[in-house]
Amino acid sequence: MTVINGHGSFTAANHVCVTGENGKTDIAFEQAIIAAGSEPIRLPDLPDDPRIIDSTGALALEKIPGRLLIIGGGIIGLEMATVYQALGSLVTIAEMADQLMPGVDTDLLRPLNRRLKRRCQNLLLNTRVSHINAADAGLDVTFEREGTTLTEQFDQVLVAVGRQPNGRLIGAENAGITVDGSGFIPVDRKQKTNIDHIFACGDIVGPPMLAHKATHEGKVAAEVAAGLPSAFDARSIPSVAYTDPEIAWVGLSETDANSQGIEYEKSIFPWAASGRALGLARTEGLTKLLFEPGTRRLLGAGIVGVNAGDLIAEACLAIEMQCEAQDIGLPIHPHPTLSETLALAAEAFDGTITDLYLPRKN
Repeated sequence: MTVINGHGSFTAANHVCVTGENGKTDIAFEQAIIAAGSEPIRLPDLPDDPRIIDSTGALALEKIPGRLLIIGGGIIGLEMATVYQALGSLVTIAEMADQLMPGVDTDLLRPLNRRLKRRCQNLLLNTRVSHINAADAGLDVTFEREGTTLTEQFDQVLVAVGRQPNGRLIGAENAGITVDGSGFIPVDRKQKTNIDHIFACGDIVGPPMLAHKATHEGKVAAEVAAGLPSAFDARSIPSVAYTDPEIAWVGLSETDANSQGIEYEKSIFPWAASGRALGLARTEGLTKLLFEPGTRRLLGAGIVGVNAGDLIAEACLAIEMQCEAQDIGLPIHPHPTLSETLALAAEAFDGTITDLYLPRKN
């Protein structure tokens, strides 16, 4: 294996030119896998100032900012808010939408909202940053909210308004590779682009932009390139927000079900009834399961609470295996644990739970 560091760009369907510190290197290939990823979206009209950073820069700060503004209340912005608030920054979050993490079920967001309101300096919803003035004393930020304007000063501003694929930065047109209007490279189930010997995986092929999805796609691409029978065939892809508390979901969400008119039945187990959550003094969480009426198969799951990202794995397997409620509730889970909350939510759906009083279903 030869590793060459630099910026790669296609010059033809079988050639890539890599520009690095030692000049240019031309590489001829028979097959190629594109894994060029994505980059943070930059807001226009912001001053060129080192105190305005993106999520990559937020991981390389040499000192903790005293007053930190985070523009964007999505997953990345809230993860950074969690980190820097814990490190001592006074954090303000500005989000244009009417809720944090737009698209995520509101009942999963509620415990995180409450905790952020207690720990952050300010949460500004329905708010747009209209101007930033880079002064010596700090960054003077002007907000527009519900017809009013407000100016506050910050030591650092983190822009976390999403990511965009790098499909237009690799000379794809020189190889005849199709790139869509958003910069994504379309692929089939074998991770092949429209050029048969060129594959692509990860953020550059489309959402969700998640490392575990990219890794799986990369394995499929490598296996197909090696002549093995392989295809991307995941029923569901889990998402995790590494906030405090964590939020994790997989499969069908209530938000999507309601917007698409999909029928479902729901079961929720509150962590206030979990012995492990009580012992941890973190009872704000909940475990939610969505089932298909009639078949009782698991359609989706959402968890908010400590280590939700670890707990969602059981729901991933259950969806892949098309498990019914009793398939989740009947196996003996260890007690007292947070993992048993999935079984207890399934028991609640079946009406067999003894850890909660539930009115009898008619």
